[in-house]
Amino acid sequence: MPRTALFVIDIQNELAGHPQTEVPGAARIRTAGSQILRISRALADAAAATPPEEQQNPALTVFVQHEESPESGGTLLRGAEPWKLVFPPREDAVDEILVAKTTQNTFESNPDFADRLQNAGVDHIIAFGLQSECCVAETCKGALAAGFRLTILQGAHSTYDEKQKTAADIERQIEEMLVSRGAEVVPWENAVSRWETAGVVC
Repeated sequence: MPRTALFVIDIQNELAGHPQTEVPGAARIRTAGSQILRISRALADAAAATPPEEQQNPALTVFVQHEESPESGGTLLRGAEPWKLVFPPREDAVDEILVAKTTQNTFESNPDFADRLQNAGVDHIIAFGLQSECCVAETCKGALAAGFRLTILQGAHSTYDEKQKTAADIERQIEEMLVSRGAEVVPWENAVSRWETAGVVC
């Protein structure tokens, strides 16, 4: 049975947990992320309590965490407070995994990861997180290049304002670019409503 992977991309303290450094839309991202994970985890827990012959294939939740080297001058150093995840995976959850990356594209940093997902039955990736034009866009392009069906959750990804563009402008541009490559864009509220109706993240 086909399986979905829910990618939670780089929702780390520097970007969404510290008022001095977080993106302007951080509160929105925290709210969306909290609701998305509440529903996805409730569905996973319900599936685990269902007899195997009646189970739908539960989603795999992938928590992506960017890290930088001391030499880079960046602050996302392994173990440092800015590097830590706002939404960490549950330690006892077999369907939640943590994936580290050092480039914007999760698949580039982890060359065997696409094969691992496909071997686990995953054919569809749903993505949200930070930053829209950087790690979200590049990981989504990597997913499409690897042959996955892709959905990006509108309203659940964001970035910093630029001189000539607001974060909202950038969000829209990234969504349009991904749609042009074959992705689907769905408001996150609509997506979680669909999951609740279906009984599975899909």
